Amino acid sequence: MSDRQLGIIALESYADRAKRINQILCGWRKEENFLIEAQCPRFASGEAKGVIGQSVRDKDIYILVDVCNNSLKYKMDGELNRMSPDDHYQDLKRVIAACNGKAERITVVMPFLYESRQHRKTGRESLDCAVMLKELEFLGVDNIVTFDAHDPRMQNVLPLNGIENISPALQFTQAFLTEYEDIQIDSDHLMFIAPDEGATERVVFFASIFGVNLGMFYKRRDYANIVDGTNPIIAHDFCGGSLEGLDAVIVDDMIASGGSIIDVCKQIKERGARRIFVFSTFGLFSGGFAKLDRAYEEGFFDRIFTTNLVYQKPELLEKEYYCSVSMNHYIAAIIDTLNKSKSMQNLTMPADRMKETINAYMRK
Repeated sequence: MSDRQLGIIALESYADRAKRINQILCGWRKEENFLIEAQCPRFASGEAKGVIGQSVRDKDIYILVDVCNNSLKYKMDGELNRMSPDDHYQDLKRVIAACNGKAERITVVMPFLYESRQHRKTGRESLDCAVMLKELEFLGVDNIVTFDAHDPRMQNVLPLNGIENISPALQFTQAFLTEYEDIQIDSDHLMFIAPDEGATERVVFFASIFGVNLGMFYKRRDYANIVDGTNPIIAHDFCGGSLEGLDAVIVDDMIASGGSIIDVCKQIKERGARRIFVFSTFGLFSGGFAKLDRAYEEGFFDRIFTTNLVYQKPELLEKEYYCSVSMNHYIAAIIDTLNKSKSMQNLTMPADRMKETINAYMRK
């Protein structure tokens, strides 16, 4: 076991989940606490500073941040402002700076990679995700842990630093097969579907492990216009075999407004699918739930599975069609593994454990 002293700093955006992760690690290691208090108090002007409550000297520090947590607010000029991803990222930099180079090693655990949707340039645009990664490198961050990055090629920005892009495929598999006892795992009854070309790699992985066929939608966009930062989608076109009577599982990295996933579900249902399930790593639901509620009532999908890697709105947790997939133990395992300088291979792509889960399910 490594002699590195473990320390965990949770920004306010990740405070509640970090407490549970700390409990798990303390239970495994028979320790009392690994959490280090940290705050980012603000001046009346809205500016802030990072403050750490105890020494981090010579410690292996893990900083947890949820840049998508829009439930937090701060006061500026007498008014309350909702914290944006930009605000969370600034607080992360403040806490890193407050470590003052004293920590032996700093790892940032950022489940939703900040600015990952702006991962490539089209014309006169900024390349924000790459800029962010270079900034963290300059600040002295040694490792970054993220999940299901929108474009995994962003790892190439920092070829000499550690970037762990973790798949939650194992947790989705376990949750899915726990919730449903009548899934028939063969190509005559089950198909995994990519809602767009960007999700193809994830779907190929799932379909290969489950040993079933896959399908794919591709988005036809209006490249002459930009709405809310993107080119609007004109239509989703399907490539794949017959869906008649099959259970369909859509796999994607995020649900934002929900419009695209509803359109895909509707088309799958029109092609005769029996049941439709959605796996999405990040359930942002930035467009509210009215459209999803209506789509569920109309029978377009049966269940949505998303992780607790980002903030979950209380209203979401009450939805009949929603299943939350906890990643707390997995994050604890990642921190434990990195701190002990062990191999991350089984955690980054857990194919063997998924096969074990599927085989055990089929033997029932």
